[in-house]
Amino acid sequence: MKALLNIIWLVFGGFWLALGYAAAGILCCITIVAIPWGIASFRIAGYALWPFGRTVVDKPGAGGWSVLGNIIWIVFAGIWLTIGHITTAIAQAITIIGIPLAIANIKMIPISLLPLGKDIVSSDARYPTYQHSPQGYPAR
Repeated sequence: MKALLNIIWLVFGGFWLALGYAAAGILCCITIVAIPWGIASFRIAGYALWPFGRTVVDKPGAGGWSVLGNIIWIVFAGIWLTIGHITTAIAQAITIIGIPLAIANIKMIPISLLPLGKDIVSSDARYPTYQHSPQGYPAR
């Protein structure tokens, strides 16, 4: 079922959403100062491409720099991305087929609002939050 939803998502907006996040990542990486936001944009682009079956968790070891970076992100991009996701979700929720897509769009709001200090993991794990080792690297 997740594969079918991901294909429908990809056709009805996921590709363009991922392309937009990837373009934002490229622009951020061109300006050397914004590389952390560029990396976060690439991570969100991958999530926007195939969101069903994955979830967002806090990255262990993310500290004060993530908080400061997220505050800057909220001011310049996060609020606008959130408005865009909410608007798109409302438009998708009008149809029966679009309701799961609208839910996926709402599910993307936390990472598009606060991208630093987050990680995207498979939701197939029993406890996806505890999927990481104490050092902050994904468990193998």
